[in-house]
Amino acid sequence: MYKYILKPILFRFDPEDIHDLFIIIGKFLGEYSITRFVTRMIYGYRGKDISKTVDGILYKTPFLLSAGFDYNGQLTKILPEISFGGEEIGSVTAKYCEGNPKPRLTRLPRSKSILVNKGLKNDGVEKIIERLKFSSERRDVSRSEEIRFIVGISIAKTNCNDAATTQGAIDDYFYSFRRLNEENIGDYYTINISCPNAFGGEAFITAPLLEQLLSALKKIPCKRPVYVKMPINILWEQFYSLLKIIDAFKLAGVVIGNLNKDYSSLDYRDEAPKDFHGGLSGKPCRNLSTELIRKTKQVYGKRFTIIGVGGVMSPKDAKEKFDAGADLIQLITGMLFNGPGLIKKLSKTHSI
Repeated sequence: MYKYILKPILFRFDPEDIHDLFIIIGKFLGEYSITRFVTRMIYGYRGKDISKTVDGILYKTPFLLSAGFDYNGQLTKILPEISFGGEEIGSVTAKYCEGNPKPRLTRLPRSKSILVNKGLKNDGVEKIIERLKFSSERRDVSRSEEIRFIVGISIAKTNCNDAATTQGAIDDYFYSFRRLNEENIGDYYTINISCPNAFGGEAFITAPLLEQLLSALKKIPCKRPVYVKMPINILWEQFYSLLKIIDAFKLAGVVIGNLNKDYSSLDYRDEAPKDFHGGLSGKPCRNLSTELIRKTKQVYGKRFTIIGVGGVMSPKDAKEKFDAGADLIQLITGMLFNGPGLIKKLSKTHSI
């Protein structure tokens, strides 16, 4: 129904308007037991146990909604019903951020991609903390008999002048990381150093600057797993230098990876503007992220947890990520192009 009826209609409208509509519908469906039940009957995985424990956290399925969709933490009550084992909220920043000027999303359907230029739009860490506090209380009471839905939080610097300098950016990360730990919010944290469409660019994708950032964050007591979201458009030598810093600070692992900035990787280059105005999701990320997962696994073995993200449009794509060394899989674009039934399909295939 989604692929042949809903998708052709939805793809006629502005993608950010449709995203906002999905958030409204998802919030509504998550509010009531009957709507959650109906959603679960349609999209819920009910096969053999595919739960997985990673860094002491038990996931009902190894498939998570990636950061960038539920960036304000509004869908925690409905996502478990469509077979997600968890989600990554955000990226969250210290201050409220309106994001970049519109258009912030552009569909590239022939290339199976979305051009993302949101600029870290979100409500800010304080408001998101309050929302997640309430949601967590409701979730734990209503689903206490089941495996708990896992909520990770991606942290980035606010897209503004104040956070454009190195010290300003570090202070921004520091505030969000401190407040989340103080309020005991989230099951794990991801430090997003690789957002390609924020003011000041990717400030911490060199080893010396990443070391400065992690040195500051290390001062905050944290009992949760911490990961770093990695860029995918850098040479292996630079990528490896970042891994060595992450290893030295004894972080749990990496998310590989973020959006693709190389427009020439599109199957149909004419779908995107000539100039860079955001990063590419979906298929253009698939091979780059999978190869970096494979190399990281070969070098570090079990030392790092690897969360694979980028171009998971089918069970075959997910299997490639797992075979390369991913412990968990995140996705967004595959769901948008193939419908929410994709996560159930991934789970069923993974169980075979």
